[in-house]
Amino acid sequence: MIEVKNPTELIQALTAKDASIVLTRSMMLTHSITLPNATSLSGKPQEDSALPILMFQDSDGIGLTANNTIKNLIIHTPANHRSIFNTNYETDLGSFGFENLELNGQFSFLSKSKLNNTFLNLKNINIIAADTRGYLEQPQKYGVNVLQGALTIYNLNPDKNSLITVNAKKISIGQKNSPVIGSGVFIAGFGDNGGRVEIDDFSTNDVYSTGKIPLGVADIITGAIFIVNGAHAKKITQRGETTTYGVNDMVLDAWGEVDEWDVMGSVTSYGPSGIGFVNFGTVKSFNAQAPIETFGLGARGYNQYDGTLEEGHFSSIMTFGDGSIGVQISKKVGHLTFDGGIVTHGSIGNSLVKGVIVDLPAYALSIKDGGVVSSITVKGNIQTKGKGVASYNVESKALVNKMTITGKVSATGEGSEPLNIQDGAQTPTDFSTDTNNKTTI
Repeated sequence: MIEVKNPTELIQALTAKDASIVLTRSMMLTHSITLPNATSLSGKPQEDSALPILMFQDSDGIGLTANNTIKNLIIHTPANHRSIFNTNYETDLGSFGFENLELNGQFSFLSKSKLNNTFLNLKNINIIAADTRGYLEQPQKYGVNVLQGALTIYNLNPDKNSLITVNAKKISIGQKNSPVIGSGVFIAGFGDNGGRVEIDDFSTNDVYSTGKIPLGVADIITGAIFIVNGAHAKKITQRGETTTYGVNDMVLDAWGEVDEWDVMGSVTSYGPSGIGFVNFGTVKSFNAQAPIETFGLGARGYNQYDGTLEEGHFSSIMTFGDGSIGVQISKKVGHLTFDGGIVTHGSIGNSLVKGVIVDLPAYALSIKDGGVVSSITVKGNIQTKGKGVASYNVESKALVNKMTITGKVSATGEGSEPLNIQDGAQTPTDFSTDTNNKTTI
């Protein structure tokens, strides 16, 4: 182990390939650095217990090679640069450890064509600021591109045997009302067939993000937490708030696979077409213990346009914008339970659907053609308050096998109706409805 207190000593230690380098003082560097193979870099608390800050004037920060460890540091680069990034694309990079870090700038681990196997272990990582709009490596599907995240793990190797394994605990992204720019957490493989990312266990605290996408742009999206195709998560646990602020900023999005997804904090979207939970992949169990709320134009609560959700347990869903559907399903799903109601406040408005802006009524619960639901249980009301919408809308080629509602299906807006069941639709309707506070059976 060697302790360093200034840039000259740090560069000398890196050149000598010292195995363990410890920073004892804050310092500024004019260019990025690269850790040699099997080198660790850490900070030593100073006399007042503050960790040293490693600052980079106008460049990326720390480059990785293989078997590196970085811990107990504050790393500061310009927001549109990478605070930590990998530079080596050999067949087997071994394992990397990151612990107790505060970052300004993107954490980026992108594989290339040679990489076959590596393991990433992250614990207590707080990314204060990042701007990922300039990075062109972006997955494309469903008519849209996805911006990378403040925390990005991306396997770009087309070889299906290529694997990155991830374990991450206590990840925080952005700050309330001061989000990172781009996605928050972004984990992706090489499309549906190619290099993969396996996520053993992933937990977050607060996550705040926005893409700063102009209104009207339909082919770019972000996600506060985005599990892209080619990624498989065994378990995701969200312990804090998860919030997005802008156009096409999904809060929770899955194109890949998630076995168990537990959401303990609130899920909130403030921007147009910012969906609370959108699933195009395969999610076995989704459990939201706090409300999902959206406030923007066309910002839906829960959307299932592809893939499937086997078991979904929601606290409640509430939307406030025109075109902001509460729940919309157009594929086969399993058992859905809502502990509270599904309520929308808007009427008809623009919303982003698979890369196209379309007009949608703010239905509370909508089952589209092709939607097949094993069961729905709502322990509350299904309610709309906007003009010219239906609270429960079922298209002609949709199927709901079982439905239980402890409250009522009601529509209080002008020209609205509680039920719009098209001819041919198969759904139970043996529940009470309420139009302008008049109950019918």
